[in-house]
Amino acid sequence: MRKKIVAGNWKMNLDYGQAKNLLQDLIQNKDKFNKDTEVIICPSAPYLGVFAELTADHDWLKLGAQNSYFIDSGAFTGEISPTQLKSLQINYCLVGHSERRDVFDENYDLLSKKVKALINHDITPIFCCGEQLQVRNSNVYREFVMKQIEDSLFSLSATEIEKVVIAYEPIWAIGTGKTATAEQAQEIHGIIRARLIANYGEKIGNNVSILYGGSCKPDNAKELFAQADIDGGLIGGASLNAEDFCAISNSF
Repeated sequence: MRKKIVAGNWKMNLDYGQAKNLLQDLIQNKDKFNKDTEVIICPSAPYLGVFAELTADHDWLKLGAQNSYFIDSGAFTGEISPTQLKSLQINYCLVGHSERRDVFDENYDLLSKKVKALINHDITPIFCCGEQLQVRNSNVYREFVMKQIEDSLFSLSATEIEKVVIAYEPIWAIGTGKTATAEQAQEIHGIIRARLIANYGEKIGNNVSILYGGSCKPDNAKELFAQADIDGGLIGGASLNAEDFCAISNSF
């Protein structure tokens, strides 16, 4: 049975004091979180070491990184290796977020290498995919999203793809004032699921968690999570508020 997951992407927000306060708020409210949901936070990289220590006795709260390189060590100033993440007991890592693709020009081949490297170190990649407004309006968004997945993930073996979480983020519905309906989100999730099944078989395709990452908030999470192929959310702004994040985790 695939996991229900709520992952908070803190992005490049919060100074250290603010981030530590938010973590403490989450820990203090641990009894309010849905125990059947995998709860993940992805803070900025400088905080991961301390956060790993602070969450060591809190198995219900998993740590994720926002980025990782695909080589274990070497002359790559500013990068973070999967080996370094593993040494901190990091459980998850985002790969291919729209901001990494658009701002830092990360391409399909690089993302494929990152996914493979994380799997090799027993870190679960949360692979992000999604389309911009012009792609949505051109009505080729289905093919666009599937190309992102196929070109970066379908070189994986059946055993490896089971270790990946996919997050669909309609970029056109994030910070634009436009909203993706639950039906629009489910359409893409259903297409992704069907393609996974076609390529890897029904058992494996139905075992991969697919998250929704387009402005998921307490007031729309329940409707989104009720969809057949939406297994949780990759939460942005709402994850910076402990109460909102908790409410979303209880929306299944």
